[in-house]
Amino acid sequence: MAAKFLGQFLLEKGSINKQQLLAALEAQHASNPLLGELAEHRGWMTAAQARRVNERQRAEDRRFGDIAQDMGLLGAAQVAELLGEQKARRKRFGEILVEQGTLTGEQLDAELAAHQRDRQQAVEALALGIAEHPLGDAVTSAINTCTRLFPRILGSQCQFSSLVDAGAPVRSCEVTAHVRISSERPLAIGIGCDREVMTGIACAFLSITPDQCDPELAVDALGELVNVLMGYVVKDALPDDAGYRASPPNTGVPAAQFLAQGERTLAVTMTSPLGPFLLIVNS
Repeated sequence: MAAKFLGQFLLEKGSINKQQLLAALEAQHASNPLLGELAEHRGWMTAAQARRVNERQRAEDRRFGDIAQDMGLLGAAQVAELLGEQKARRKRFGEILVEQGTLTGEQLDAELAAHQRDRQQAVEALALGIAEHPLGDAVTSAINTCTRLFPRILGSQCQFSSLVDAGAPVRSCEVTAHVRISSERPLAIGIGCDREVMTGIACAFLSITPDQCDPELAVDALGELVNVLMGYVVKDALPDDAGYRASPPNTGVPAAQFLAQGERTLAVTMTSPLGPFLLIVNS
């Protein structure tokens, strides 16, 4: 059982078609502008200033408004007003499907219940699979960090999908980037995906268009994203006084090689509008 975004769940069930999915996603994106976009629209910040705040978010696990206040770019009252506007404009995916006439309210309620059942089963399978595993805390931290950071630094949601069995065959993992730390508890974090997903991640991470992103740049961006991810996982998974040394991002170890290491590896599939990817934790 795999957890899915509601749109993916409905598409795979045949409850909506691809055109309806794309139309609803576009409307949802339009209803949920970033705080920086709202500030730019009001003339309170420039695009360059918003990018500076976003860059700091890569290194600091803090909200856009808090960083903007620290930098003297916004006041507390302005942040509160922007958050109020953002909340008032935000619409749920299912709400949009009803507004667009794709589903009735009754159909949506039934689909939401089925979607929640599937998600709960996937979460329970994950909990069972990592229970008492020495890497359980690290993989939980990695999942939570991706879920938290993707909207901030990639502008895209991200969530856990399913646990990958050790030694399972890996499909569509053409590139795997990982970062390893040396300490009393050695740890490696990696992301594996196909080249299309890698390019999408790179473009979102670097705020560039696909025509500006060559393969070498995309690989570098994926490695840097893993580097950022590792920084947060280290804070969560290692003791505060632990000494460690991080290696540069490495793309020389394929995902299948990690999975072949059995108990030394935990891996999960993650889903995102940018595409699916493998999240790997290795000791």
